[in-house]
Amino acid sequence: MKSLRVAILTHSTNPRGGVAHGLALAEALCALGHEAVVHAPDPSGRGFFREAACPTVSVAARPVVGSTVALVRTRIDEYLRHFATPAARDFDVFHAHDGIGGNALATLTRRRLIPGFVRTVHHVDRFADPVLADWQERSIREAGRLLCVSRLWADWLRDERGTEAGIVGNGVDLSVYREAPAEADAALRDRWGLGPGPLVLSVGGFEERKNTLGIIAGFARLHARFPNAQLVVAGGASLLDHAAYRARCRAALDAAGLTLGPGAAVIETGPVPQDAMPALYRSADLLAFPSWTEGFGLCVLEAMACGTPAIVSDRAPFTEYLAPTDALFVDPAAPDALADAMAAALVPEIRARLRAAGRARAATLSWRACAERHHAAYTACARRQPIPA
Repeated sequence: MKSLRVAILTHSTNPRGGVAHGLALAEALCALGHEAVVHAPDPSGRGFFREAACPTVSVAARPVVGSTVALVRTRIDEYLRHFATPAARDFDVFHAHDGIGGNALATLTRRRLIPGFVRTVHHVDRFADPVLADWQERSIREAGRLLCVSRLWADWLRDERGTEAGIVGNGVDLSVYREAPAEADAALRDRWGLGPGPLVLSVGGFEERKNTLGIIAGFARLHARFPNAQLVVAGGASLLDHAAYRARCRAALDAAGLTLGPGAAVIETGPVPQDAMPALYRSADLLAFPSWTEGFGLCVLEAMACGTPAIVSDRAPFTEYLAPTDALFVDPAAPDALADAMAAALVPEIRARLRAAGRARAATLSWRACAERHHAAYTACARRQPIPA
């Protein structure tokens, strides 16, 4: 296998699924003998949310106050400035994981500065703003090769766009996400005021796509049965504006009599560093992840690797990579069913079955296999010679 230099572009240095995927993919590619360098705009100057066993580049960026359109336009322009020199473009393959990087690479391709690019479509958003919708469409339409992490979105691209995409899947690092407790677990519980439980974990922040309102409704029913129950809402770093939906979630919490804060019934952590996530999964009695839309749902694998039962939506992509016995599947529109599933995950016999099945499932999905599945798309793009500036 010929060694390749691969530039991987993500939209952010924050802990989001696509960013985590990009870092882990690059690490696996490097372990296979390639040189994969992950790029991201970095207005904070702090680098990526975790240390990486691969080269990374923090693209010079500035904070943006204003609309999402202004933010995205700024990030695209910052990528274009970064790749303006031949030295910065010294790669065999350019691989975007979102519309920001995809639009920058599409422009570089049109300028004949790179030969083309690979685009992974994790999922497709529905943007009300036509400018954002056009940028998303362009990043897909002008890619030389398309990849998806699930069959769901590969089929969508075929049916809605008439284009074919390879399926590369996801993985989980079992050396990081593991069931064995660590000293950090107790400190994490103290930091956020986690009580005896039961403890329900939601990952992704207050976001409509994550169905946070449905999780709150289901948890409110569980809390009525278990007064010590707590809901931890972790994550939430996003380029999109979720303020209106967050306000609806706060109203739902108030209506249900659920307080928000450290040690309260509902705890919002904000973005969590990767080195704290395994402890958070292990502290939780279950992961509630009844999303409306997902590219894959990477946190489900992470939770399972840590021995934490998962509740997921009874739809793709979850039904693609999980067997019926691996998790508890629910209708995301049915809070009563979600509450019942939360209670079921606390039953010792059911819990033991889910823990064993989840660990076994996580062990079958590796980042090495994911990296190997990228090879055909990479070599196809690398065959095309770049045009000198």
